[in-house]
Amino acid sequence: MVILKSRAEIEEMRKAGRIVAAFHQAIADMIRPGVTTLDIESFAVRFLKENGAKAYTIGYNGYPFATCASVNDVIAHGFPSGKPLKEGDIVKIDIVAEADGWIGDSAWCYAVGEVSEEARNLMRVTKECLYLGIEKAVVGNRIGDVMHAVQTHAERNGFSVVRDLLGHGVGREMHEEPNYPHVGNPGKGFRLKEGMVFTIEPMLNAGTALMTIDADGWTARTADGSLSAQYEHTIAITADGPVILTAQ
Repeated sequence: MVILKSRAEIEEMRKAGRIVAAFHQAIADMIRPGVTTLDIESFAVRFLKENGAKAYTIGYNGYPFATCASVNDVIAHGFPSGKPLKEGDIVKIDIVAEADGWIGDSAWCYAVGEVSEEARNLMRVTKECLYLGIEKAVVGNRIGDVMHAVQTHAERNGFSVVRDLLGHGVGREMHEEPNYPHVGNPGKGFRLKEGMVFTIEPMLNAGTALMTIDADGWTARTADGSLSAQYEHTIAITADGPVILTAQ
């Protein structure tokens, strides 16, 4: 069942969204060669506590960290590690904050120093896909309209869209109904209604869209070892258009 939020509830959700956005702004200057994703994890735990939020993912289905840290060919759900980031890496940091009982969820992709032209293009197109999808997230459209914009822009630029990891509703829980892939056809899928709150989080690969899962049961990688990028916002559907609750 899709849980529609009132205007007042959407306003209440802004706190968690602002905290997540502020976290991403804070780590943008931290990410450089030599820093570890465990350093970022430690900062995240402190940052959330200092800002009156909880790290929602710690203990979620057994997940042990406040962040997901996914480097290069890791698509999503990578464990933070003590391995230093190196020049040319790209790293996706995903964080979910709970504040006053509401969830904010956002992932961002960061370049570590100077990266390859392929990596720059992949990051640029993935971010463009995010905002093209958000533009289509208006009352009366269908989810297929949103994801068709994502898919066509990605494929037009030579990248593939991951099908096996889904966007999702957000509210009191991190994963609410509905769930949906980031591909679609215009006019298909559920209709967007005022009060829906969900993620748009395209994951684009430089090679195949297929993925594998590591032995840890979480880390999702591209099946061919190619680079992967992701950008994610939590958005609310309102009569005045989409509202980005995790806007930086």
